[in-house]
Amino acid sequence: HVKICMNAVSRFFSNGEQLRPQRHVTTEPGLVTEVFTMELEEGQSYTYEKTMGLFTSAAWDSDTPEQQAREAVNGVARFERLLESHKSVWTEYWNQADFVIEGDRFAQKAVRLHAYHLLATANPQSTFVDWGLPARGLHGEAYRGHIFWDELFISPFYNLHFPEVTRNHLMYRYRRLEEARKIADHEHFTGALYPWQSAEDGGRDSQTLHYNPNSGKWDPDLTYLQRHINIAVAYNIWEYFYTTADDEFIDNYGLEMLLEIARFWASIAQLEEQDGRYHIRNVVGPDEFHTQYPKTEDGGLDDNAYTNIMTAWLLHKTVATYKHRPETVHQDMHTRLRFEDSELELWEDIVSRMYVPIREDGLIEQFSGWMDLYELNWKEYGRKYGNIRRLDRILKAEGISPNHYKAIKQADVLQCFYMLSPGQVSNILGLMGYETGEPQQLLQTNYEYYTARTSHGSTLSYVVHSSISNYLSTHRQNKWSWFLAALKSDMYDTQGGTTMEGIHCGVMAGTIEILFKGFAGINLYKDKIELNPQLPPSWRKLSFKMTHRGTTLVVVILPDKIYANRLIDGREEPMACTEDGSCYTISLR
Repeated sequence: HVKICMNAVSRFFSNGEQLRPQRHVTTEPGLVTEVFTMELEEGQSYTYEKTMGLFTSAAWDSDTPEQQAREAVNGVARFERLLESHKSVWTEYWNQADFVIEGDRFAQKAVRLHAYHLLATANPQSTFVDWGLPARGLHGEAYRGHIFWDELFISPFYNLHFPEVTRNHLMYRYRRLEEARKIADHEHFTGALYPWQSAEDGGRDSQTLHYNPNSGKWDPDLTYLQRHINIAVAYNIWEYFYTTADDEFIDNYGLEMLLEIARFWASIAQLEEQDGRYHIRNVVGPDEFHTQYPKTEDGGLDDNAYTNIMTAWLLHKTVATYKHRPETVHQDMHTRLRFEDSELELWEDIVSRMYVPIREDGLIEQFSGWMDLYELNWKEYGRKYGNIRRLDRILKAEGISPNHYKAIKQADVLQCFYMLSPGQVSNILGLMGYETGEPQQLLQTNYEYYTARTSHGSTLSYVVHSSISNYLSTHRQNKWSWFLAALKSDMYDTQGGTTMEGIHCGVMAGTIEILFKGFAGINLYKDKIELNPQLPPSWRKLSFKMTHRGTTLVVVILPDKIYANRLIDGREEPMACTEDGSCYTISLR
């Protein structure tokens, strides 16, 4: 029930004067044709311009789309003036979002291509639209334009360049909070549960069947049990607030979402007398190859480590965020949500007693029962099929369920180390009562185990693996390999036919995030920024702009030096930058 109204005006010019040829319009189903007839003179130059106005009756757009579409083209400027306006806006975008890489023409081209597609999908000019970030942007029909968790990978780009865009997408979530409450209530939980796939109204649009081109069959799809979409939404709220210090957003919108999401996790986490710990059952983690236990009909797995660890992080951060807000905000949350401080005590107890299947050697099991699965002969399947990224389809075509094997589509346990540093992961596990030893060793143990069992069936997996390789000096060559694979994924359609259905926004933004985290080595704090640059050998320079907590910086990284200037009213002013070995600290005070 949304009207889409287009109104076009065609104009002809010669020697700067407008011509008015005869015009004849014909219509037929699916086609409107205009035929113009006029006499042309030899040696004369003629210009034809067609300008179109487009409006819709969507709630965020126009009450009178027909009238506005018509008015938009009446008296509209000539093409040259429209082009100049267009150039001006895009010049402003590039001045803020461009990355300069010297010494690597392919990486330079690919990163700019990725930034362009992101800005074509969402930019400051589009923030009047009530939408989230589609996984495939606005570039194709894949996933029917649905909103998944991909904002988790996309938002960091906008947080540091165009934070108003992130805010708009978070408001898309806020305006659908009531629908998320209804979903949680329908499943007998409290709080709010955002669906794995959503669209305009925020309802559950997750598919329940999946077509397997290897077998030609439709298989049951249980990925809607990826409750961790709630973690992604909360993480995006926290990261936006941390990088912008947008008090108005967190007090009026963000905190309400955080509290309702925390309520959901508190209701799904069940305390069991047998071990005195909280367990989360019947969920699916980021690895979509495993959706149920072998030989069972029910969907979901118990105690997915990523879900449990990040739930503890979420509850911990929500408690801290709430306690640091003014008393007026507490009163507002009490009025709006009937929120009581006693709920904080429950959440703190859940954090201290959340269960995670972790072994004495530091290996975190992906979910309870993971070690009971069979090992897969990776060499045999690689030799037999070549490309085994979509190993799930291959196994199902052979009549075998991937649920039987230790074979992963994409980072699952390792996703924790993408969202949090090894020290943060170790700290959260410590709050839960687990001794993890040295954080770097914790990551290395899990990195070496899980990368050997990952098929990278999602290109997001390249982004995660490249990013976390930055923490491991013994695997930094892998960082470059994963980064290159992510850069090539859409440009060369390495998944074999998926790019024609739409580009992958998460991967494109993820490669830019690798420039920040991996190669520039940026760590953000409230009053400072630390950089530990690790440029590839061939790179002579990496430079970019970024905005953190209201301060816009121009950063230039050379193989042996960095420069940082503060941008104020278009002028660059040098900033204090201290050096300690290979680590640089920029003070924002």
